[in-house]
Formats: sequence, structure tokens, C-alpha cells
Amino acid sequence: MTDTNPATGPDGPGHHHMLIIAGHLVVEPADRDAYVAECAPIVEAARAAVGCLDFSITADSVDPARICIYERWESEDQLLAFRGAGPSSDQQARILYADVKRYAISSVGEP
Repeated sequence: MTDTNPATGPDGPGHHHMLIIAGHLVVEPADRDAYVAECAPIVEAARAAVGCLDFSITADSVDPARICIYERWESEDQLLAFRGAGPSSDQQARILYADVKRYAISSVGEP
């Protein structure tokens, strides 16, 4: 039987390869909460997608213009299957700045 647990993976403890997408967006402070609320259907769809281990788009607790992005996927293929075209043109136009990176994770363990 193949181990599909993201914490241990098929190669034994700490050898599961996964992707983390993490960073932040900056939008107009007056628009931030509406932007995050409009992303709720995206978050729900991602969390239901095959291979999604975690997905959140949240308002920063300190900076009124900042939106925190966090995604964790079992594989790049699963991420790409979900991602499709990415944010709508309306959402893209509202982003003033983005710093979101893709991290390939080769091992996972308890803190």
C-alpha cells in the first residue's frame, strides 16, 4: 500500500514532495475586506479540489491593505489543474502589488 499521507509520503517519513504558494497582495485599504470576501468561493473550490491540503486568502491583522495568501498542494499537476486561468481581470486590476512565491518542499516533519 502506498502512503499518501502528506506528512510521511511514499518514500517514508519526510520525503513527500509538495508545493506551498505563500505571500501577500496589496490592495486599496477600503477594498481589502470586499476583495477577501469575493475570494470565498475560490477558497471553497480549492479546498474541495483533489490535491489541495490547505488554502487561505485572509485579511492581514495589522496592515489594512494587505491580503495574506497561503496554499499547500500535494503536487504541481494538482495545483495547475485547479489554477486554470488564475484571478479574473477585475481582481488583477485591483491588486496594487503582489509578492507571492512558489516553494517546492522536499521534506516535512513535526515542528
